[in-house]
Order: sequence, then C-alpha cells, then structure tokens
Amino acid sequence: MPRAPAPVAAAGQDPEPFGLYSPGPLFSWPELQAMAADGVLTQLYQRGYLPPGAHASPQLRARAASLAVAPAIRQRVVAGRMTAAWIYGCAAEPDRLALLVDANRRVSSLRSVRGCTFHEVRLGPFDVVSMGGLMVSSPLRTAMDVALHVEAGLALPALRAFLAIPELGVRLRLLRLAVDASPRAPHKKAALAKIAALE
Repeated sequence: MPRAPAPVAAAGQDPEPFGLYSPGPLFSWPELQAMAADGVLTQLYQRGYLPPGAHASPQLRARAASLAVAPAIRQRVVAGRMTAAWIYGCAAEPDRLALLVDANRRVSSLRSVRGCTFHEVRLGPFDVVSMGGLMVSSPLRTAMDVALHVEAGLALPALRAFLAIPELGVRLRLLRLAVDASPRAPHKKAALAKIAALE
C-alpha cells in the first residue's frame, strides 16, 4: 500500500501539527479524494483527511470542521451544539455545522453561508475555547446546549458520552445547575427531564 505523504498546510493556514491533510498547494481535493479511495488516507470530515489508523482527536476534528467555515467568518462564529459534541467525541459527525453567533454580533450577513446552521446566542467568557483553528463551545456549554436544544433521542447518548469522559469536566450536578441557571430558556423543563433520565 502506498504511504501517505507528510501533512501539509492548506493555503493560508498554519502548518498542520496534528497530521490532518487538506486541499492546498501540494494536493488538490480530487487528489485527496483519490488517495482516500485507494486507502492511503481516511476522510475525517468534508475536506479533512487522516492517515489510516490515526486517532481523530478533538483538535483534529475542530481543524477539519474549520476547513468547512469560510476564513472570512471563522473568527465570528463558534462551533456549538451537536457539532461541538462531535468535536469532543461525544456524537456522530454532523450533516451541517451548527455555528453559534454571539448576540452582540450581526448574524444577518452570515445567513448566505452554505452547509451551516446559525444560532444567535449569548456567550459568556467561559463558554468558548479555541481549538484546531476554530472557536468551539466549552464542554459544559455544549452539554447544556445539547440538553436544551436537541431532541432526546440524540441528546441523551451525547450527554452520556460527555459524562463518561472525565477530562471534559462535565458532571451531572454541574450540568443540572447550568441548565437551571440559564435565563428564560424555553426548553428548560424538557432539558431538566433529559438530565434526570441520566441519573
């Protein structure tokens, strides 16, 4: 089997320290797709590829997701909800990226971006982390948003996964307190019921 070449940065990106391949000066997207078809690379998400057997870390998933976000808006949006749950390894790959936009920023100019859904939210200073070239909602904020905004069939497995990964720091009591403290959340009662189902 041919060996995968060393990872290179896509145009305008930092060098890839994590082993992610993306379209750039050395390989075009069709070439990466061909290498994936030959088993030399494995597609991680859209235009991001990994060598076979490479571990898809949260940093790598965030980097792959960042490739699907136009550079012009990358610093204005935050990957959240089930997209962030996927980045943390707690959910399946999303069909569309769920991107959060702080209510203090204008969201109207982002509506035409394809392949993404936008949610206007209020973000606190501890709600966002930077990872793999993308802003991502923190594990606790992500778990809270999943409880509040995702239907139970998808939310419960994701929430169980968050609780099962100690390094994410999401604890059941902390999650319950965060949801309970969320102001004017329309789905708070349903979210607390989901959390009760995890006990």
